Amino acid sequence: MVNIKARVSDFLCLRSVWESIMWRKALVAALLALAVGYFYGSPELPEQILQYISLPNFQTSSQNLNSQNSLERVISSAWEALITLPTRQWSRVAVGVNACVDVVVSGVSLLQALAVDPGIGQDHEVLHSKEDLKEAFIHYMGRGAAAERFFSDREAFQRIARAAAEYPNAKFYVGGNAALIAQKLATYPDLMVLLCGPVGPKLHEMLDEQIIVPPDSLQETDEFHLILEYKAEMGFNSGTSANRFIFSHDMSNGKMSSLETFVVSLEEFQPELVVLSGLHMMDGQGRELWEERLKEAVSAISDIRKDIPIHLELASMTDKDYMNSIMQEQVMPIVSSIGLNEQELLFLSQAGEGPHSEMEAWKGIPDVGRVSDILLWILEQHGRSEPSSEADLTRIHFHTLAYHILVTVDGYWGNQVAAVMAGARVACNQACGLQSVDVSKVELRAPLEFYSSHMEPREQLSLNPAEPVTVWRRGNVTFYFTPVLVCKRPLRTVGLGDAISAEGLLYSELLPQQPF
Repeated sequence: MVNIKARVSDFLCLRSVWESIMWRKALVAALLALAVGYFYGSPELPEQILQYISLPNFQTSSQNLNSQNSLERVISSAWEALITLPTRQWSRVAVGVNACVDVVVSGVSLLQALAVDPGIGQDHEVLHSKEDLKEAFIHYMGRGAAAERFFSDREAFQRIARAAAEYPNAKFYVGGNAALIAQKLATYPDLMVLLCGPVGPKLHEMLDEQIIVPPDSLQETDEFHLILEYKAEMGFNSGTSANRFIFSHDMSNGKMSSLETFVVSLEEFQPELVVLSGLHMMDGQGRELWEERLKEAVSAISDIRKDIPIHLELASMTDKDYMNSIMQEQVMPIVSSIGLNEQELLFLSQAGEGPHSEMEAWKGIPDVGRVSDILLWILEQHGRSEPSSEADLTRIHFHTLAYHILVTVDGYWGNQVAAVMAGARVACNQACGLQSVDVSKVELRAPLEFYSSHMEPREQLSLNPAEPVTVWRRGNVTFYFTPVLVCKRPLRTVGLGDAISAEGLLYSELLPQQPF
């Protein structure tokens, strides 16, 4: 009975929106006809029009338009009704290995405080000066995209960091993908969370009390990362959406120095799930450093018990050789799941010469068909899309501003409909700084119709807001698409990807009949 009432309510909401649209169309048609009639000299036309065109009551339609019976409300209600925890939930999760303190400031304000003049944006794989910082910041702000870079000059970085920390509106937060994921997981009181990473006194003080930090992970000083946030209304060449640019001179995380401590800690902690992040911190530090360290990392990760699934959280990278090493023979084949955004997805395809790798960047909202093609290629080339494959990768959680896609090899993961919706809901709430969705503060930007692929043969698909997960299959791989209710005025964008992946994992269930 509850489901029937909910569906009736959803239908009425959708009908209200549809009536509003049809009223607008009818009004436009009437006014056009009126104008044409007067042009040809027929003063009787208004009455003739009214005889044949029945316009809705203006007051009723206005009420429909102003009501909150919108697509956003229908989707929000569906989330509350359909998002359910899996039958078998994780009880112990271990997370590593990058952790730091984030110093968050307005990017435009900081650059102005550093007396850096506006200029033309240009990307830099590694930052060597505040001029490089300015150019890279403007480059990504102009695209409304997030990015992360290594700052090579220690003394120059420290001067910029001091200026940021002393800025009146500077804020300090838990930082690093691993620490942020651990913080999100710790919001569930029945879940034990282990965090390994370079944890200094400031970070330790800010971590949730529920998080267990091994003694060997504690260090005397904190690692600081600078987060330059920007929004569409900001000046300095103006950005296109709310986002952030991250940079640091972080050698502890840059060498993944806590990885061996992390793996050793697993033996005592006995987790049911391992979440790994921080590989991107070695990007930009030169092949000589990352090549040897990556081999050591793979050796350490390989020591984790085969029956424990490993989720790898990716982040912004620029070195195609490094990405190829992660993707082909090193890390990706030995993890069970990965999380990534649209920039990381396209760069991964470019590094491996995969589908649509000729594109320089996404234009606007990433095309669902193209995203689907790349996701399938990853699982076919580097995952266990075929039973004969020795790779462990069976799940990818993709997120972009307007929508998310969870893709899994059939038979390995359960509750993915709820998991992908849970990730979208937490993105909405965290960006707006709320505990639950406020439909007046969000908007739907996802396409309502799209294709399963950019290439033939392909299937035309549509979104049903009352059941906001569109599902399709390509071979033995299943795709779960859901829209995001995008926050109109986001308060904070840092850590959204980490929160999305953490929430998606919390609502996911590893099916027991399939060993890794």
